[in-house]
Amino acid sequence: MSDWTSHLPVLPVILPLLAGALMLTLGDARRNTRATIAVLSTLAQLAVAAALLAGAAAAAPIAVYQVGNWAAPFGIVLVVDRLAALMLVLSAVLALATLIYSLARWDRSSVHFHPLFQFLLMGLNGAFMTGDLFNLFVFFEILLAASYGLALHGSGLARVKAGLPYVVVNLVASLMFLIGAALIYGVTSTLNLADLALKAPQLAGDERLLFEAGAAVLGVVFLVKAAAWPLNFWLPGAYGASCAPVAAMFSIMTKVGIYALLRLGSLLGADGGLFPYTGDWLFGIGLLTLLYGTVGVLGAQQMERLIGFCVIVSSGTLMAAIGIGTPGTIAPMLFYLLSSVLATGAFFLLVEMAERSRAFGADLLAVAMEAFGLEDPEDKRHSDDVVGVAIPAAMAFLGLAFVICTLLVAGLPPLSGFVAKFSLLSAALAGATDGTTPLSAWALTVAVLLSGLAGVIALCRMGMRIFWSSARTVPRLRVIEAGPVAGLIGLCVVMAIAAGPVMGYLVDTASALQNPQRYIDAVLTPQNGAR
Repeated sequence: MSDWTSHLPVLPVILPLLAGALMLTLGDARRNTRATIAVLSTLAQLAVAAALLAGAAAAAPIAVYQVGNWAAPFGIVLVVDRLAALMLVLSAVLALATLIYSLARWDRSSVHFHPLFQFLLMGLNGAFMTGDLFNLFVFFEILLAASYGLALHGSGLARVKAGLPYVVVNLVASLMFLIGAALIYGVTSTLNLADLALKAPQLAGDERLLFEAGAAVLGVVFLVKAAAWPLNFWLPGAYGASCAPVAAMFSIMTKVGIYALLRLGSLLGADGGLFPYTGDWLFGIGLLTLLYGTVGVLGAQQMERLIGFCVIVSSGTLMAAIGIGTPGTIAPMLFYLLSSVLATGAFFLLVEMAERSRAFGADLLAVAMEAFGLEDPEDKRHSDDVVGVAIPAAMAFLGLAFVICTLLVAGLPPLSGFVAKFSLLSAALAGATDGTTPLSAWALTVAVLLSGLAGVIALCRMGMRIFWSSARTVPRLRVIEAGPVAGLIGLCVVMAIAAGPVMGYLVDTASALQNPQRYIDAVLTPQNGAR
C-alpha cells in the first residue's frame, strides 16, 4: 500500500469517532448541521470501505495497521482481509440507507440520535477489523452502549420494557467476555488473535484445560451476540419495539457474533474443534435456533416481531452452515449473510411505511408524531422541501416492495435469497470428501426448506392483513423514505444478477478463512506497514 492508502484501515474507526464527538458539541437546535455531518461521515466510511474491498479483491497483501507503531503481538493492530472488508462495506451500505430514512422524521424523536448512530458504526467497524480479543471487547462495548441509547430512541413504555432484557443480557455477556479473555491471557500471555493461533496448539495439561474453558466462555458470549437459542428471547421484543431505522440497523448486530465465531473458528477451531466454534456443537445450536425462529415466525402477530424472528432464522442458518463442516458451505453462507442483512433491513423500514396504510396505524402515528412535535404544518423546518416530496402510487410501491422482501426472506426465486439458499444446500448435500452425504446436511436442508415455507405462510398472512384490510388509507410516502428501501432491495437484485462475480469473491474469502496462515503471517511480520 502507498503512504496515504496505508492509513485507510484506521479511518472506519476515526471518522465516526470524530463525527460523533463533533455533533455532541452542537446544540440540539442545529439539527440540519448534525444531519449533514452524519451523512458526510457515513458516505466517507462507505468510500473507505469500498477502497479496502477493492484492494482485497485485487489480491493485495492483507492490510495491517499497527497503532502507535507498536508491532504485534504487543501493540494494537487493525487487520483488513477479505472478510473484514466485506463486512465493512455491508455495514456502511446499511448505515447509509437507514440514516437517510431517519432524516424524514425519526432523527428528531429525541436528542443525540446522530452521535449515537456514529458511535454504533465505530463499534461495528472496529469489531470487524480488530486483531486482538481485548479490543474486540472494547468495540463490542462501544457498539452496545450506543445501541442501548438507540433502542430507547423516541422513549415510550414499550421500548423501555423491551429494551431492559436486551441491556441486561448483554451486560452479563460483557462480564463473561472479560472472564473468558482473562482465562485465555492467563495461560497464553497474549490476546492477539494471530499469536493465539500459534500458541494454543502448544498448550497441554491444566493450561490446556483453562484455555479451553476460556474459549468456551467466549463462545457463549458470541452466541449471545449472534442470537443463538435459548439466549435470544430478548431479540424479537427489542427489535420490534425499536423505531424503524434503528431496527433496520440492528439487523447487522447479530452478524457481529457470527463474524466473531467465524474468525475465531478460522484461527482456533482447527485446534481440536474448540467449543463452540466448529463442528457438531455449533451445528446443533444453529439448527435449534433455526427451528425456534421458524416457530416464532408462524406465531408472530405483529409484523415487527415477525421480522425479528426472521433475523433469528438467518442467524440459525448461518451458525448451522458454519458448523456443518463441509468446506464448500462457507462461501454460500457469506452470500446468504449479505442477502439476509439487506433484506431484513429493508423489511424493517418498509413495514413502518406499510403500517401507515391501516387507518388505526395512521391515526396512532399521527398522534405519536404530534406528541413528538414532528408534524407541525406551520413549522417550515418539517416541510417537504426539507425531508423530501411525497411519491405517487404509494400503495403500488409498498405492495411490490413487500412481495420482493417476502421472496428474499423466504428464499424464493429469482432473487438473491434463493441463490444463497440453493447454493448453500447444494454445497451441504454435495457431501464430505469421501462422497457420502452426512445426516446433518439432510437435517439442514429440511430445516431451511421448512423455514422458507413458514416465512411464505406468515408473510402472506401478514400482507393480506396490511394491504387487503377494508380499513386502510393511502399513506403519504416521501422519496427520502422510499429511496433507501428501493436501494437495499435493488442491491439484492444486483447480487442475484451478478451472482457469479460475487460468489467468486466469496469463494476466495472462504479459502482464506480455511487457510489462516496468511492472516497470521501478515499480522506477526514486523515489516507490514507499521504506523
